[in-house]
Amino acid sequence: MTERQPNWDTPPEPMSDLLETPPPRPTRKSSKYAGMVRAVFSTSLQTSASRMRLAALGFLVLYGVICAKLVYLGFKPETVRHPAAEAVSASRPDILDRNGEVLASDVKVMSVFAEPRRLIDKDEATELLTAVLPDVPSKELRERLGASKKGFVWVKREVTPHQRDEVFHLGLPGVGLIAENKRVYPNGPIGAHVLGFANIDNQGIAGIEKYIDGQGLADLHNLGFGATPDELQPITLSLDIRATHALRDELEKGVTRFKAKAGAAAILDVNTGEVIALASLPDYDPNHPTEENANALDLTHINRMNVGVYEMGSTFKALTISMALDSGKVNLGSRLDARGALSFGRFKIHDYHAQNRALTVPEVFTYSSNIGTARMAMGQGVEKHKAYLRKMGQLTRMRTELPESAEPIYPKNWSELNTMTIAFGHGLAVAPLQAMMAVGALMNGGYLITPTFLKRSQEEAMKNAVQVVKPETSEAMRYLMRLNAEIGTAKRVNVDGYFVGGKTGTAEKVVGGHYSKTRLFTTFMAVAPSDKPKYLFLTIMDEPQGRPEDGGYATAAYNAGFVTGEIIERTGPILGLAPRFEPPHMPFPLLAKLGYGMANVPAAGGRGH
Repeated sequence: MTERQPNWDTPPEPMSDLLETPPPRPTRKSSKYAGMVRAVFSTSLQTSASRMRLAALGFLVLYGVICAKLVYLGFKPETVRHPAAEAVSASRPDILDRNGEVLASDVKVMSVFAEPRRLIDKDEATELLTAVLPDVPSKELRERLGASKKGFVWVKREVTPHQRDEVFHLGLPGVGLIAENKRVYPNGPIGAHVLGFANIDNQGIAGIEKYIDGQGLADLHNLGFGATPDELQPITLSLDIRATHALRDELEKGVTRFKAKAGAAAILDVNTGEVIALASLPDYDPNHPTEENANALDLTHINRMNVGVYEMGSTFKALTISMALDSGKVNLGSRLDARGALSFGRFKIHDYHAQNRALTVPEVFTYSSNIGTARMAMGQGVEKHKAYLRKMGQLTRMRTELPESAEPIYPKNWSELNTMTIAFGHGLAVAPLQAMMAVGALMNGGYLITPTFLKRSQEEAMKNAVQVVKPETSEAMRYLMRLNAEIGTAKRVNVDGYFVGGKTGTAEKVVGGHYSKTRLFTTFMAVAPSDKPKYLFLTIMDEPQGRPEDGGYATAAYNAGFVTGEIIERTGPILGLAPRFEPPHMPFPLLAKLGYGMANVPAAGGRGH
């Protein structure tokens, strides 16, 4: 074998010529994507980790897109929740009585709504919904659901838990449930005329509920500032729910006992102007204010203490006598001619309990003399009489927190005859609570205080109080009230231990333009205790009937007076009036100093004496 010898004269071939020419080196970016692509389609175990990372990244992006879409739909105005939330009734603050007892509050209830544009089959939806909610008229619901331009309609408000579950299980697209606020009144009709009520949209319609909206709550809700119950401060009223319950119960018994068309009663704190209790019958349940048998909007269910205006009868004599005493022209020892009827043109004024003699001022009050009272008013003159009644708040509309109020009715052309009849409570019609305000001023030392339905202190009340009569006049009127309960027409209210004073009032109602002697409106005012006045009681009865055991009499002493006595006896302990079974020492000191021997009237045997 011959060995080949190298040719040293020829240069050697380069190594690069012996190998394949390598491809150009890829850039870093293209190398990365190429590797990822190869990893996806490769079955090699070394590339599985890269493949899983890429798949996870893809799913992450996909789910991110879905979540973003859901968030968008959640905030989109056309979604179900947005119009439903706008339609939901806003929260209202709790209403409490003076002792913190709940009188009105919100609870959560479920309501059914629909989005007509999202319903697949409106006829089927109507059929299924009315099967679950039988009290929803199918024709009316079909018309509402057929209004395709509407994005939101109520199907039924405030459904029961069972109905809620049935609707939920229907699973109808475009039909949903939402929680909203419902106003509840745990005491039913007790205090209804003060509280008023809220409608199905939780808007105040009457009473304190309407007053709350008037303070700006409704405006805030309309602007979209819906507050939660925790953010709202409760409203504390002057009412005592216990005393209100007792008062209403006794009033209801009285209306039934005397077969009256209607009745009302109230208790007023004469030192603060707070209305402690109020009831007007017939009334209504604010939980169901539009029920046929107790419709709150029916005129027969008005608040007679605040909205009705009536001739208050002889209770108005307290104002006339106080006017005469405060002027200084008359004192308790003055005598007035009541020997016969008082004539004025073709008109004659008579006394119901005629004595046919001259009467002292205390006798004018205890015998409830129309003649004596008319003579006192004439002694002042028409203009002074009008000015006094205006000062006592009887000729203008009385404003309280309750939106409902009434304008007094009085003669446009006020003559001397008008002054004579108004002096004993005929010819001027006012709201009973308005008359209470004036008599309260005669009891508390002479300060006119506008009544309130909100809790307040005596110091707060006195900031706006106006002195309308002298303290001596006030004490004289308390003395007369006490004397009348002892020996006069108010004996039926002389409850043992409470040193009560009172005044009756019987007015004939106007029927067909004439006064009717058979259709009466009776009133009774009482103060307790007379020496240190705290509470003023008023009861009114519309057309009470006489009873055989009362001799057939239907005047105030036999009905309104009797009921007032029952109310005082029952509410006295609730109101913290401690009974005193010994007469107070010198109850009327100013009168005693002036030398009136009858100023200290001892107890004389209690009610019915």
